This record gives sequence, structure tokens and C-alpha cells, in this order.
Amino acid sequence: MFREQVVIADTGPIHYLILIGQVALLPALFTRVIIPEAVRNEMLDPKTPIAVRQWITAPPEWFQVLPDPAVPIQDLTLDELDDGERAAIQLALSMQAALLLMDDRAGVYAARHRGLIVTGTLGVLRLAAIANLVNLKEALNSLMATNFRYSPILINRLLEDFQKND
Repeated sequence: MFREQVVIADTGPIHYLILIGQVALLPALFTRVIIPEAVRNEMLDPKTPIAVRQWITAPPEWFQVLPDPAVPIQDLTLDELDDGERAAIQLALSMQAALLLMDDRAGVYAARHRGLIVTGTLGVLRLAAIANLVNLKEALNSLMATNFRYSPILINRLLEDFQKND
């Protein structure tokens, strides 16, 4: 498990964990969660749900915002990503993070291509369920009630795999 690890996060996993009332899983799973300023700015966007904006204005002690790292000139391949994804990947690389929390497929691909270990909202919920910190089925039902994009096949496989190991 990653409990003793510091992880870097993009907007998506934190956003959705806040919306489903499960953001407290993060300090139960990880020592510290760090985001770059670009992710903080995305969380403060007026289009972001008010619960997310309120949360980020007074984050808990286990949560930290760091300046965006400078993107190396030779790494133009990250240009297709949004500012938060790009900054989260660069921060994870610069800090040699044990784990990057990210949902966006293009961002996940880019991060894994650079050797980072990545999991998203579903992976966090799975880790929490394995640690008996959350009822996976209830958490997934809450998540599916948001605008989270998911594959029903993936959700069913996650539930089946967890039930087999339960």
C-alpha cells in the first residue's frame, strides 16, 4: 500500500472524491497529497462545483499546493494536455512521486509513458475498499450519480474483482 507515500494529484480524483464525500480517504491511504498551482486554479474555476471550490480554499493539513514546475523545452509532447495535467505530471517527475492520481486518459498515457505509476478515482476507491475504509458499491453508486465519465464494463469488473477477493 502507499500509506507512507507522498502522492501528486491532478484535479479529477480530488474533485470527485469531494463530490461523493470521500475525500477523507486520501489521508487514510497516503501521507500527503500534493498538487501544483495549476490544479488548484482548476479547482477554483467558477464552473467547478461549489463544494470543490470551498474545499480548496481551506485545504486540510495533509494537502499541499506547490508552484508549477517549469516544463522542459524538449517536452513539447505534453502540449496536448491541459495545464493541470501537464503540471501534475511534471511535478510527479521532479519529485519522483510514488504515485500520480489522474483520471484523464491522455494524461494517464503520457504519465505512464514517462515511467510514472498512475491511478485514478476508481483506483483510489479500490485501494480504500481493500483497506476496509469504504463500501465500494456505495461509493461507486455515488460516483456514477455525478458527471464522472466511466465505462459500465470497468465498473462491473471492479465490483466483480473486489467481490472475488472479499
